[in-house]
Amino acid sequence: MTDATILFRDALQTVYGPLDWLPVPDGNIHRFRVPDDKPGTLNGWYVLYLDGIASGAFGSWKAGGTHTWSSREPHNNREAEQVRQRIEQVRRQREAEQQRRQLKAANLAQRWWRDGRRADPGHAYLIAKVVRPHGLRQRGDELLVPLYAGGVLVNLQRIAPDGGKRFLFGGRIKGTYSPLGRITPGKPLCICEGWGTGATLHESGYTVACAMNAGNLKPVALALRAEYPTTEIIIAGDDDRLTEGNPGRTAANAAAAECGGMVTFPEWPADAPLTLSDFNDLAAWSRPHAHA
Repeated sequence: MTDATILFRDALQTVYGPLDWLPVPDGNIHRFRVPDDKPGTLNGWYVLYLDGIASGAFGSWKAGGTHTWSSREPHNNREAEQVRQRIEQVRRQREAEQQRRQLKAANLAQRWWRDGRRADPGHAYLIAKVVRPHGLRQRGDELLVPLYAGGVLVNLQRIAPDGGKRFLFGGRIKGTYSPLGRITPGKPLCICEGWGTGATLHESGYTVACAMNAGNLKPVALALRAEYPTTEIIIAGDDDRLTEGNPGRTAANAAAAECGGMVTFPEWPADAPLTLSDFNDLAAWSRPHAHA
């Protein structure tokens, strides 16, 4: 057992908390369970080299980002170049592994989508959101929301009757969206966060792309702007009034600025509860029976 292996584990533990195993220093990508993640998941990854200057890198597929580590500073250009080449090699390994995971998820998504049945309009989530299924499919009691990138189905969001949401393990999310309606010349395109919000906007006559979360608004807006340079894009943002910094509003404004689009938020009546944050919340609450 080398000191470098223990030092590298210390670096991992600084980020992820206590680990009851030692890294394997063979220059290959290894996966591990991040202590706070669900049992059975292997979202963490690391690569460690011992020859020359001991160096490596690690990260989490879920959290994103890469941490690099070396046992000491390079003493000369040759050593510095060796460390640089290793980091580049790690990047290529990590990208290859990510592509493999995304391809596996895309294949599963396409199979589940093909075999899924038409969503039941009486599904508890659709009833709670007061929207129609709009072509969603269902597997067991889960709704399947299709996510596309470049016209290809690459992932699914699964929605349980209680509203719990999960993507397929390892599936691509960044830049993917779920479309409602056809993008047509001369007609504006709305980009929003959740599918329920998108369904409400679509039922009001809009063509919609649902980006699934605030962080994905900008990647989706840029991808669609590149594909449809002349289409008017409206970011229909969430107004997270109870969350510090209002992430929904911040992300929507940034996405609109980036893609040269417009931005809109729900207009709240004076008696609307602060817990409401998106266009679907407003529509569902505004139904006469909802708060009579």
